[in-house]
Amino acid sequence: MLPVEVIAAKRDGRTLDARDIRSFASQIAGDGLSEGQIAAFAMAVYFNGMTRDERVALTTAMRDSGTVLNWDLPGPVVDKHSTGGVGDTVSLMLAPALAACGAFVPMISGRGLGHTGGTLDKFDAIPGYRTQPDLALLRKVTAEVGCAIIGQTLDIAPADRRFYGIRDVTATVESLDLITASILSKKLAAGLDALVLDVKCGTGAFMDTADKARALAQALCDVANGAGCKTSALLTDMNEPLATSAGNALEMTTAIEFLRGDEIDSRLWDVTMALGGELLSTSGLAKNAEEGDAQITDAFQSGRAAEKFAQMVHALGGPPDILEDHQTHLAKAPVVEEVLLEQSGFISAIDAKALGMAVVELGGGRRKPTDPVNPSVGLDWIAGIGRLVDNETPVARIHAANTDDLPAAKARVMAAFTISDKPVDETPLILERIA
Repeated sequence: MLPVEVIAAKRDGRTLDARDIRSFASQIAGDGLSEGQIAAFAMAVYFNGMTRDERVALTTAMRDSGTVLNWDLPGPVVDKHSTGGVGDTVSLMLAPALAACGAFVPMISGRGLGHTGGTLDKFDAIPGYRTQPDLALLRKVTAEVGCAIIGQTLDIAPADRRFYGIRDVTATVESLDLITASILSKKLAAGLDALVLDVKCGTGAFMDTADKARALAQALCDVANGAGCKTSALLTDMNEPLATSAGNALEMTTAIEFLRGDEIDSRLWDVTMALGGELLSTSGLAKNAEEGDAQITDAFQSGRAAEKFAQMVHALGGPPDILEDHQTHLAKAPVVEEVLLEQSGFISAIDAKALGMAVVELGGGRRKPTDPVNPSVGLDWIAGIGRLVDNETPVARIHAANTDDLPAAKARVMAAFTISDKPVDETPLILERIA
């Protein structure tokens, strides 16, 4: 069919043939379609949806619009993807831990979106680290070190890059079908054997309810497995930050301290273990998730994961002593102030999105794509749900570029915490597994 016929068919709620979807996607990448045509198609999909087979066809077509990596390595090629949250540094520790267990991890990550922090922005906090290397360097580092965390290059899924830019300004970003194709086209272009998904739900997540998160997780698993990549997903809680810090250099510090064994947030540990064990099991490096969990634990406790992290950072242009001397290399904000609440009691709820927006307010995120990011600013000492606080116990500490930025960020942080007279029941962190 001609492009206008494809648009009309989806507008009328008809199911598209895989050949027509592939032809349409290839023209997106090759500038064969106008922005108006792409926007019309996106809106038609938004209102009428896609079947599983249509989603698979669109995802694989967008994947194949650029380079699809092929590997000849002595172990499985795997990756992990998170739908985004606040204080989520799992990728920073998990990729080197997986490498230490015999997997190869070419992790193509993204930048911050809205209130959620981006893995690439965290690595940009390391001086010299190349988040946009060419594919030759990606191949070299992945093969020699076992892991490389980078951003999407011009070679990877160019149809998605153009398509997303148009969706972003046409109110069609929220389409489950198009979200699925966008996420997986980039991941599957890395030539993966197995993938694990961390789909978050709660106040700090893109999907704020369990039902929405479950629908996304199921769609991602269905399409990824339909495209030939063994994939499973965990639904995890994001009703509070995953770690006690939010902000790029501060989160990098959290990750390094985790790798060194200096200080480990329990929630961060539990999610990292669960995802690592799941992925080692799915990829065949462990008999089951429990055995995989034990392997990941040993990778951290033995120091092998930390060694892989240091090797990766240096191979991609960062300092060779990042583990030993990270305080020297990572930027520090000149203004630091504790946040105290007037009332005393137990923290019963946290608006994690508000904390993420406080980081954006400080300059640690973007209001628009072209905004620069200050790696030094953010929050740490973030208190968790259930903590007993009073007017002398800080619920967080603000790291700011100047005193003028403090009032707005402080107001957001204070408003994010709900205090009650009685302790609240602990909610599960790992909510569900979807295969």
